[in-house]
Amino acid sequence: MSIVLGANQYGKAENRVVRIYRDTPRHEIRDLNVSSSLRGDFEDAHVTGDQAKVLPTDTQKNTAFAYAKEHGVTSPEDYAIALGTHFLDAAPAAAGAQIKVEEYVWDRIVVDGEGHDHSFVRRGTETRTAVITVDGRGPEQQVWVVSGITDLVVLKSTGSEFKGFLKDEYTTLKETDDRIMATSLTARWRHAGTSAERDTDWNASYDDIRRILLAGFATTHSRALQETLHVMGKNVLEAHPEVEEIKFSAPNKHHFLVDLAPFHLENSGEVFIAADRPYGLIEAALSRDDSSEPGLAWQGVPGFL
Repeated sequence: MSIVLGANQYGKAENRVVRIYRDTPRHEIRDLNVSSSLRGDFEDAHVTGDQAKVLPTDTQKNTAFAYAKEHGVTSPEDYAIALGTHFLDAAPAAAGAQIKVEEYVWDRIVVDGEGHDHSFVRRGTETRTAVITVDGRGPEQQVWVVSGITDLVVLKSTGSEFKGFLKDEYTTLKETDDRIMATSLTARWRHAGTSAERDTDWNASYDDIRRILLAGFATTHSRALQETLHVMGKNVLEAHPEVEEIKFSAPNKHHFLVDLAPFHLENSGEVFIAADRPYGLIEAALSRDDSSEPGLAWQGVPGFL
């Protein structure tokens, strides 16, 4: 019997890279969590412990910080494309690289009605994400870009119902035509094309897609969270032809009406208990019927169908 090494990769996870732009009195901040991984011909490292082909994870860490200075961080996507391309040049045994970036958003502290030049407050739990996969070298090199957002907590206090569902002997849930609907949304969308040389304003694209998602959530009378996600995704695909597909993962953040009758109080949909678990988990993917094949875009991206 022989033992065969299967798929493998290695890298440096969760480098906390903060880049401050100080070239004017009004500073800018980009706060990143960067993970890199390489895959390729690293069998010797596994089988015999030979490290001759291995670019150390410590070097990957150092490069993430150095590139924040040398290349800059105009957007998570541009930064990650540059980083992934560099790693393939630095590690000849690597066939592909994947860079995952989370960006934490900081807003300016408002003083006397104006945003302060160099003081910031972090915005909630919302996190911008980018997953860049680089495969091959030279003219044959392919680059897949998946942008996204996670932990976008949204709630609507009416305009949502849930009724007409399947029932059996274990069903206790009551139908309702007016409920709170809330979720902590994760959305990721795949951009068209596999070239590193593309004319894309990643920041403008992200801002507009975020706006569309929020508007869709707010204005859709929802008969199910599934319906709301479908409308949100459809709106993004119709407005952004450069987006090939979009995927959602949306846990229900349940709010249950509290029984105030023991206290001789009427509760007309005003007081709720927020339950963190268990929760419904709704996942969906939308694409055009003529969308290109995803290739390696979703490889190693957790939490999706």
